[in-house]
Amino acid sequence: MTSEVGQLRRVIVHRPGIELARLTPSNAEELLFDDSLWLERADQEHDAFADALRGAGAEVLYFDRLLRESLASAGARGWVLGQTFDDRTFGPALADALQSHLAHAGVGELYDVLVGGLTKEEALERMPVPESVVFGIARPYDFLVTPLTNHLFTRDATCWIGDGVAVNSMKHFARRREAVNYGAILRWHPLFAGTGHRVWSEDLETGNATIEGGDVLVVSPDAVLVGISERTTPQAIERLAQRLFAENALKRIVAIRLPDRRAFMHLDTVLTMVDVNTFLMYADLPEPECYLVEPGDIDLPLRTTLLGGGLASSLAVALGVESVRILSTEQDIFARERDQWHDGCNVLAVAPGVVIGYERNQASIADLRAGGIEVIEVPGSELGRGRGGPRCMSCPIERDRL
Repeated sequence: MTSEVGQLRRVIVHRPGIELARLTPSNAEELLFDDSLWLERADQEHDAFADALRGAGAEVLYFDRLLRESLASAGARGWVLGQTFDDRTFGPALADALQSHLAHAGVGELYDVLVGGLTKEEALERMPVPESVVFGIARPYDFLVTPLTNHLFTRDATCWIGDGVAVNSMKHFARRREAVNYGAILRWHPLFAGTGHRVWSEDLETGNATIEGGDVLVVSPDAVLVGISERTTPQAIERLAQRLFAENALKRIVAIRLPDRRAFMHLDTVLTMVDVNTFLMYADLPEPECYLVEPGDIDLPLRTTLLGGGLASSLAVALGVESVRILSTEQDIFARERDQWHDGCNVLAVAPGVVIGYERNQASIADLRAGGIEVIEVPGSELGRGRGGPRCMSCPIERDRL
């Protein structure tokens, strides 16, 4: 992947399924949602999103199908079970019991547990009672395996950069198993296994070094922007930079420090690229610190420079151009805040100057159109309850090179 705005050719999405049927007001916060969704309407909205992607010329790949087809491989099944049911999380007895049961389960049941979760009551119906304190103290409707509700946001578990992909170590426990599922797809699915994709990173537990795809914008063949956010740390940026520079996959990274609060959870909640040298930005974003990270030498592997001149100047440095164009909503402060909360800046470019955005964000849409950007509007009243827009819900894996 060498561009944010080249013609989109192939993209991974995930239609809301069993995991979101288990999202309730009482567990929403733990599962990183602000509210539960009306699943039937969310599915309708997601279907409209997928149709818009196809209408823009992209092949739409569904995550659930990719994972199910991968789990048909005995190697994938064994690897996923070993990675998922770790005794540090489940305790040795319950981890062994779950691995033993699911090793012989059908692909459909295995998928439902990995993505949709498993309660104690459900486990009692399917498997022998394990000699486990963890199992014993659980209440009937407690999740032994939590549902992965955030698989809806296919952007975050991986970063596709150049001719490779990083499988990310994610910030919150509620999302870490997502990376395991993507690791299985990349290792065993015929679309990816043996195709020469480099893996820049495959660290599923790296201490403070966490990174998520919503913070990574591939703005040119030579450069990426990375947000330092509540989800992505400087430690992870430096680790990824070392690997990319060692492989000559990039020449520079510009790291942008965001306010540490949920409304700005990822860089793409406040800044997305919509055309060549053109960005959409949340107008009330405080001027951030920006750092240029470049390859160093044997004695100093990375060279880091605090950039001056503001965000626009730093974006120009990243792109290697004299200046960039930034579009920001000129509506009143209340309209701007509403748009940002409902992912007004989180648009997905499907071609240069053509983006998909939620129809509810009319202030941002008006500003984009005034700037000459074509906007394909899709519904998002239910999908947006998870604090993610069209860019969050898409994992582009192939674009035309600009």
